[in-house]
Order: sequence, then structure tokens, then C-alpha cells
Amino acid sequence: MTPAERFGVQGTVEPGYEDVRDAFAAVLTEQHGTGAAASAWHDGRWIVDLWGGAASADGGVGWQRDSIVQPYSVSKPFAAICALTLIDRGLLDLDAPVQRYWPEFTAHATVRHVLSHQAGVVALDEPAPTGVFYDWDALCALLAAQQPAWPPGTAHGESALFYGHLVGEIVRRIDGRGLGRFLRDEVCLPASLDFLVGLTPEDQARTVDLTCLSEIETQPGELYRRATGNPPGTRDPAVVNSTAWRAAEVPAINGHGTARGVAGLYAALLRGELLSHALLQETVSVQCSGVDRVFGHENAWGLGFGVDDEGFGMGGLGGSYGGACSSGGYAFAFVTGTMGSHERTERVENAVRGAIGLPSI
Repeated sequence: MTPAERFGVQGTVEPGYEDVRDAFAAVLTEQHGTGAAASAWHDGRWIVDLWGGAASADGGVGWQRDSIVQPYSVSKPFAAICALTLIDRGLLDLDAPVQRYWPEFTAHATVRHVLSHQAGVVALDEPAPTGVFYDWDALCALLAAQQPAWPPGTAHGESALFYGHLVGEIVRRIDGRGLGRFLRDEVCLPASLDFLVGLTPEDQARTVDLTCLSEIETQPGELYRRATGNPPGTRDPAVVNSTAWRAAEVPAINGHGTARGVAGLYAALLRGELLSHALLQETVSVQCSGVDRVFGHENAWGLGFGVDDEGFGMGGLGGSYGGACSSGGYAFAFVTGTMGSHERTERVENAVRGAIGLPSI
């Protein structure tokens, strides 16, 4: 019996959304490692809240309602919302130079450039050890001294590993709290979102192991290699499943949450919560578009969110995703411990869209 068969689909779907359970069950059965969870919100209510499969790499522990998993870059919008909160409060100027808040930062970038992946600080020139991930001040010092890969504002490219430090250090310089604590106190606890950066021992006890990391596809290009591989370890199970990694704050990629916690961020934004209307409109408008210098494909960025004609959101390495469909009025998240493609997200989300009455994406 496989872990997926032993720990089958649990949770609920609203009447009329049974096809979503079927799609999720099919995805879960096909996964060879740990399990997954999916949640969707529409028209003022939760219509899907599902989970299943194993939580531990050895298959001995099942995924629970409150199991949390690292969804890689799905974490980035949670970092962005912290800075956006300070902008709404008048404490952070979107078009001010970063140096106003972080004087040691040498790249001539604005806060807007940082939030929309235009700052160019995407890779370190000198090799850095994995251990620097566990030293916030040391990594921020390296980033402050780093020359950008392009003049800020002239191109865009995802700061795959460092986005959370770039945003988080600005937040810390203004507020005094680290990003993990600010996110918890000012965003997630008030909005009842089960998503964290920097786990306590109690939270580590409910964390899902990441599996099948060797199956993650890489992209071509020297800048991509440097931007995603230095410091090393972010695709090493011995690193990302360790207590040291989970306790550290690497907000670009090592947030941990439930599917409902991820979808809940987008549901709150659709409801007009968390941000003012004017700032939300600015946040989800296109700040830059074209070929991403790091990943080599075309995309468009808002302020911390990927944006397209459907809405806004963020996918993560290995197949997780969270986002909002503005036209369809729903929020959706799929998170998984088995690394693979985003085809699984699309299958489950398309089942949600079909039940709502929307065409497939």
C-alpha cells in the first residue's frame, strides 16, 4: 500500500465541487513522495479544503489538517505584504531609494524596484556557504555590497533566493522586528493565516518533509545557475528538511504553511482586506514585463506578485502555487511535499474553475 493509499484524501468540498476532490485524489495517487493539500475560496466561503498522503519521507506519518509545508517561492508574496503594510501606514515610500532605509545598500534601486524584481540583486559574485542562510546579518551584508546584474529599473529578473532578505531588511530597518515576527504579528495572526517564516519547535513537529528534489527541472543560463545555486543547499533534502533550515528566516523560499493559509492571503485581498484599495490596485498592476533575466521566460510582475490577465499570484519551485483569479472571484492554493511540475496545480485548479463555470486555463 502506497502512502497515498494509506493516507487517502481528507477534508471537504462544497456540493457541486466533487470533481475537485476527484482531481486532487488523482494527483495524490500519482505522487511518489509526500502528500499535498489544496484549498479554494469563492463567493464568501471556502469551497474546497483537502489534504492527503504522507507527511514524513518514510511514509510513516500522515498529512493532517494543520500540516505545513515549504512551498518555495509561494513565500515571496508574504514577504512583500509586510513591506506593503508599511507603505499603507505611511512609514515606507514606494519610490524612495533603498538607501534611505538601508544606507549600506549599494545598488541604486528604489523600494519599487526591489518589490517588483527590478533591482538586479539576484546573484552573489563570490561563493557563499550554505551556513550564511542561518545568519541574517551576514547575508544582508553580502547583498548590500553586491553590484546589481543590470542597472536597476532597466530590466527584471526574479531574485530567487534573496527577495525575502531584500524586502525583509527594509522592513527590519523601519520597524525593528525581523520579517518572520512582523509577518506573524501584523499579517498572519490578525487574518488567521497559517503561514510562518522561521519555525518554532512546536511548528516543526507538524512540518511535511520535501521529497523527490532530484526531479526538479532546472533552467539554462549562467545567471540562473548563479542566482539559484549560491549559496548551495536549497534543493538538498538534508538541508531543507533540517531543523536549522526550518528555524531560519529565508523568506524568499522557506515560508511554511497550509494550503488554506496560502489561499487565505488571496481571499483576504479579494475581500478588500490587508491593503487599502488604492495600494492593492497598484500592487496587482504591471510594474514590468518581458523576458525575465534570471529564468529566461516572459512574465510580468506587480509589487511582489506575478500578474496576468486572470489575476495575481505566485508559483513555487517543485509545483506549489497560490493566487487569486480577479475575474472569477476566487482564491486557490495547491501545496505539495513531492517536487515536480505545476501540471498538478493546473489540474486541480481547472476542476475548481469548471465547477464555478469558468473555462480552463
